Amino acid sequence: MASTSQLETLIDMARRETDDCAKRLGAALKAVTDAEEKLKMLIGYRDEYGRRFDAAQQGGITPMAYRNFQAFMEKLDTAVKGQEEMVRHAQKRGEMEKTKWQEAERKRMSYSTLRDREAARQQKIEAKRDQKAMDEHAARQAFYKR
Repeated sequence: MASTSQLETLIDMARRETDDCAKRLGAALKAVTDAEEKLKMLIGYRDEYGRRFDAAQQGGITPMAYRNFQAFMEKLDTAVKGQEEMVRHAQKRGEMEKTKWQEAERKRMSYSTLRDREAARQQKIEAKRDQKAMDEHAARQAFYKR
């Protein structure tokens, strides 16, 4: 079995890896939130522009204004679709970073478990050694009392 100091080194390395993964996970989750907020903003802007166009239509618009509206709405729809793709990509990256963090945390916990088992094993050995010394001492005491 690895020595306690070797296990401590492994645990320290695993802790640093876990911390790095946690930072990357945090950045990925922030990217998801930012992308979703931008998507909501684009959708809101598209909906507002559509409402304003509907209101303008009530008063009558020129064919040129109608074509401009259609062209602009197509651009907004393209932007929304592009942002939806960005959201999906950010979510996928977030899931990937979460998986990496979970793996790093599992490894760290495994090393900690090994360290704890080794410490328990060493305690058992020490307890047996102490018991043996006490038994020998008691036997010597009994021998000299005769």
